[in-house]
Amino acid sequence: MIPAPDAVVVREVGLRDGLQILARTVPTAHKLAWLRGAHAAGLRHFEEASFVPPRLMPQMADAAEVVAAARALPGAVVSVLVPNLRGAERALASGAHAMLMPVSASAAHSLANLKRTPDEALAELAAVAAARDRHAAETGRRMRLEVGISTAFGCTIQGRVDEAEVLRLVQAALDAGADELGLADTVGYADPEQVQRLFTRARAVAGERLAFGHFHDTRGLGVANVWAAWKAGVRGFDASLAGLGGCPHAPGASGNVATEDVAYLFASMGVPTGLDLTELLRLRGDLAHWLPGEPLHGAIARAGLPKTLAAEAVA
Repeated sequence: MIPAPDAVVVREVGLRDGLQILARTVPTAHKLAWLRGAHAAGLRHFEEASFVPPRLMPQMADAAEVVAAARALPGAVVSVLVPNLRGAERALASGAHAMLMPVSASAAHSLANLKRTPDEALAELAAVAAARDRHAAETGRRMRLEVGISTAFGCTIQGRVDEAEVLRLVQAALDAGADELGLADTVGYADPEQVQRLFTRARAVAGERLAFGHFHDTRGLGVANVWAAWKAGVRGFDASLAGLGGCPHAPGASGNVATEDVAYLFASMGVPTGLDLTELLRLRGDLAHWLPGEPLHGAIARAGLPKTLAAEAVA
């Protein structure tokens, strides 16, 4: 997910993180239309699905079909979330380019979300890395293994999370076989000063392999936190169209940063993303039809694009 030094990569996670918290199941046809619309708007990085048992998350029952459709899009880089070795085996068979495994910095959230402690999650990560390496030896195709350090900035169950624990997990995840890492503000507790400080400290451990930030706008600081991570040298960011999403096992974890708001942030600063704001807002309108009654979030959709924004920054 590491982009060119002067550019930013925005990864659309709406089809995974955005949908996992909804009670309804979105038809596969709507998901595929979302994919095509996002691709038309310039998005090339997608986190498409979770390889979890459908009985636990029926929203992801069509994961393999959605991944196959995403892989067919020109230039698309497809990631999937895996909670354990069994999910990783399905991911390896899917042909996705990368799999993301969460490791929570909050012991309480780790037990609620994964039914294991952070150190047990690291042991599972090592098993996943070994399976990835065996698959690469057999097929000649090596899937990238990413780790998201969730609840890195605080937890609605546990409360405070020690920064030293976050840094320990960063190093341990690399030692266990992760190729890249990110820090996630799963419950929207972070502030920009904290974000810049922790990303700077984590980059001192992981270097360029600390590749992405994952922020929620639960308390209105999501875009400010994206900016703070960018100032700390991060160039990859997760976002969800219309700010959908949240972790079902973290109380109050609503609302990813909206893809269109992140695109506007960087467009306003003249930072290349390759994204077309007009197309993103059109796609958001489609999403409103596909999810009637579902609250959609984001500032730029409410306020509109400013007349002072240069035309070349919109598309």
